[in-house]
Amino acid sequence: MSKIEEETEVLGKDIRDLYEKTYYLVHKGMEQHKAMHDINTFQAHANEIYLRGKDERGEDFTIVFDAFDFLEWIDKDQIDYIKEQLTKYIETKWQN
Repeated sequence: MSKIEEETEVLGKDIRDLYEKTYYLVHKGMEQHKAMHDINTFQAHANEIYLRGKDERGEDFTIVFDAFDFLEWIDKDQIDYIKEQLTKYIETKWQN
């Protein structure tokens, strides 16, 4: 039995159908934005890179990257750019 079926077992078919459509829109049909506030684990295994930490609600959250894509996009230039932007942010915060 799927999670949707379990949660809607006591409901009628019309309610279950509406629930499934809503579930799809919320979980699959829309882009999700999450913030990782506390990175506490890094792992590289086979062709994957894992970052694990806490999300904006303090819940465990894991991001998995394809290692080839990650290295293609995040190279020395991007790391230097991140450092520049962070330095600007820190300097602005200290001035205020």
